[in-house]
Amino acid sequence: MKYIVSYAPHHQHFIDIEIVTKTTGDKTNIQCPAWRPGRYELGNFSENVRCWKALNEKGEELEFRKLNKDLWEVDTANCKELHVFYNYYATDLNAGSTYLDDRQLYMNPVNCCMYVPELTNETISMEMLLPEGYKIATSMKMGTPKKVETHFLHTLSASNYDELADSPLIASPTLQLETIQVEKLKVNIWFQGEIKPNWGKIKNDFSVFVLEQIQLMDGCPVDEYHFIYQALPYKFHHGVEHLGSTIIAIGPCYNLMKYDPFNSFLGVSCHELFHCWNIKTIRPVEMFPYDYTKENYSRLGYVYEGVTDYYGDYLLLRSGVFTEFDYLKAVQQQIQKHFDNYGRFNLGVADSSFDTWVDGYAQGAPYRRVSIYTEGALLAFIVDTFIRSHTSNTKSLDDVMRTLYHNYAMQGKPYSESDYWNIIEQTAGQSCKNIFDNYVNKAATFDKPLEEALLYIGLMMQTSPAKKYCERYYGMKVIEEDGRYKVTAVVPASPAELAGICVNDDIDLINGHSLKGNFHDWCAYYGQDQVRLSLVSQSFRRYVNVKPIEGKEYFPSFFVIKKKDATPAQKEAYKAWAKHEF
Repeated sequence: MKYIVSYAPHHQHFIDIEIVTKTTGDKTNIQCPAWRPGRYELGNFSENVRCWKALNEKGEELEFRKLNKDLWEVDTANCKELHVFYNYYATDLNAGSTYLDDRQLYMNPVNCCMYVPELTNETISMEMLLPEGYKIATSMKMGTPKKVETHFLHTLSASNYDELADSPLIASPTLQLETIQVEKLKVNIWFQGEIKPNWGKIKNDFSVFVLEQIQLMDGCPVDEYHFIYQALPYKFHHGVEHLGSTIIAIGPCYNLMKYDPFNSFLGVSCHELFHCWNIKTIRPVEMFPYDYTKENYSRLGYVYEGVTDYYGDYLLLRSGVFTEFDYLKAVQQQIQKHFDNYGRFNLGVADSSFDTWVDGYAQGAPYRRVSIYTEGALLAFIVDTFIRSHTSNTKSLDDVMRTLYHNYAMQGKPYSESDYWNIIEQTAGQSCKNIFDNYVNKAATFDKPLEEALLYIGLMMQTSPAKKYCERYYGMKVIEEDGRYKVTAVVPASPAELAGICVNDDIDLINGHSLKGNFHDWCAYYGQDQVRLSLVSQSFRRYVNVKPIEGKEYFPSFFVIKKKDATPAQKEAYKAWAKHEF
């Protein structure tokens, strides 16, 4: 199967795609993927398709019809070779999209490259006609470019459709590249966009955490890997995993080399690399193989995303890239998200994984569910210390992941939820039914198991009151938008909820005073007094009275600190876990 990619003009953002394929009989189906691995929601990529047509090898148009929103059926009787033409509208720029402008052609083939369902195991070639001076960042194999008038024809290849769908690319004259070698793995680090990389620090830190991952997993499923970054001029943070690469869209580019943004850059990079093993190689049974035509429901998001999120920061600590301060700051953010989300009382993490296909990654109904990333990462930490505590620190979650990699993935086998928990129990030599039943399989707050896990390695949680008055005493969070304050969260049974305040309400008056960036000051000024707020929602105005409840506070800030009186056993457990002294 061959794909021919070109475009003109770039400012209209349409990519011209031709598919050349053999037929499958009197009827040949052409499928546009309904979703992309790494984003467990339907993508509706076919909404970007226009001017779809089918021709035979003689250039004669063929009859076709749509069978559903992303499946076409072509009449191919007496047709030896099918040519499908269409335009793909490429205006979204994130880590999983397809985008075209005068600076780059960025493609996630799973968005825009349709396929013949019966021919997914066929070898793939892709021809791209690009301006002179363009380089290509991708994990696909590339031939030598050939000059065609003022452009160059680049030929890429993939062993099958899965590899093509899993191989994003950026073609641009402004790509920056540096390469490092970590044991047998060649690591390519690409940047697209306006950025001045600190190559020395990047190469040093990447060498350290990449080596830590390879040693943890005792091998790597690929011999070459590409970190490909879209450096954006505005605040952004999004990564998508692939077997031989990752696309990470991050910004603002002018701040990226500063301390905190750089730590965030390291965290998402370490996270995405760990996916090379966890989900791209170690695959849950529900996604083995991927079915691009529909939802691939799974309860295991807390493993393929949560465990990955845990290791993303943890491996930076134990490899020495992160300081202890850096790591605890990242953990505190996860803990804060957990306790700020009252969805923990409504839906467990396994069911929330299943439901990513229902409401995607948007906020949706307030407190409907939890995050497979946040709760999944905290759960992974709880499981890790559970194993360590029952094996005198001789075993850990590392052993579980190595078992999944070597005994399942490398043997061509997927794993089930029961497989995962059986491996944990075999590794720990102890039943983990309490964790599974009470913190995975049903809605729950993690305060008790988190306290136990932290205590085992000599750490503890502390809280302090929320700094913003409306959070601490009214039980609501707000953000300022265009002179109003939009409500983003309301604690159940708090003064805000009892007053009738809802998420997405806009507050524009307090006791008759207009708000000009001073809502929090007014709240603090009135203190424990009752206040009258003017709310606007769906173009309707209403007024509510809010008064703090004596003795009640909300949205406390969480911190993780070392115990000053940690025992020798706790210090030893910390040393085994963090790979440095307490």
